[in-house]
This record gives sequence, structure tokens and C-alpha cells, in this order.
Amino acid sequence: MKADNPAKHFVFAFVLALIIYAVFYRGIEYRRVRKGPWRVTFTSNSSGEPALIIHQPWLAITNVEIGFAGQTLASTNPSDTFAFRNPRPVPFDVPFGKCIFMDSTFLPGTLTFSMFGHEIELLPRVLMIDHEEYPWRAGATFNLRPAREERAQPR
Repeated sequence: MKADNPAKHFVFAFVLALIIYAVFYRGIEYRRVRKGPWRVTFTSNSSGEPALIIHQPWLAITNVEIGFAGQTLASTNPSDTFAFRNPRPVPFDVPFGKCIFMDSTFLPGTLTFSMFGHEIELLPRVLMIDHEEYPWRAGATFNLRPAREERAQPR
């Protein structure tokens, strides 16, 4: 009777695990990025006020504009478009304010901006502006008034 070589079993198990890992990794990575990132253009509207234009083609979200009435830009830079695909440490600067939350684990993910005293959150399900939900509608326009400055009162 011939004894089995244990090294052969370990090598076979390792190769099998490596193949399974590679297949599942590719599948999970495809599922993670298939919908694509949020694309946000920082520009100015027809009145010269700062505006965001939001696109997410997979979710049929196109040309959603958020304008900031009564605000002005320090410089007149041309439009900047950002694709929020890769994670970064938050907060980080964007042209009109800061990105204070970013989850790009499964795209498009979630983005939260703080701009001109407003909080704007891009979720696949809804658009949230200052903690109020708005359904996504292609071509929708939102004009935000200057935010009130509320100061915390000591107790």
C-alpha cells in the first residue's frame, strides 16, 4: 500500500482556494463598480450664481441642478466635473465647500456636501437637501436661498 504525500493535498487545496478567490473577487468587484460613480459638475448658472449639476446615468439621473441664490464665486473658473469613484479621507475640499461624507463601497454610493450653509446628500434613492427628501427627477432644478445663521445658545 502506498502512502499519500500530504504536500500534494496542501498544494491542491491552495490552488483550489486561489481559483475560488479570484473568481469571487472579480464578481464582487464587478458588482461594486457596475453602476458607476456620481458625476458632479461645479459651475455657475445663467445668473452667475454657483450651481451643481448632478449626473448618474445608471439611475437615469441627468441634469439635476442645484443653484445657490444670492451667492457669488471668488473666482470665475470654468466648470469642474468630478467623478466620485475612489474613496478619500473626509472632509475634503470641493469647489464650493466641502465633501463631509463619502461612501463609495458600492457605486454610486453616498455623498454629503456642505456648501454655503446647506447640507446636500446624494443617495441612490433620493436627493436630500437640508435633511428634506426630494425624489430624483431628470432635469429638476433646485434654487437654494442663503442659509440662516443659527447660533447655538448656551444653556
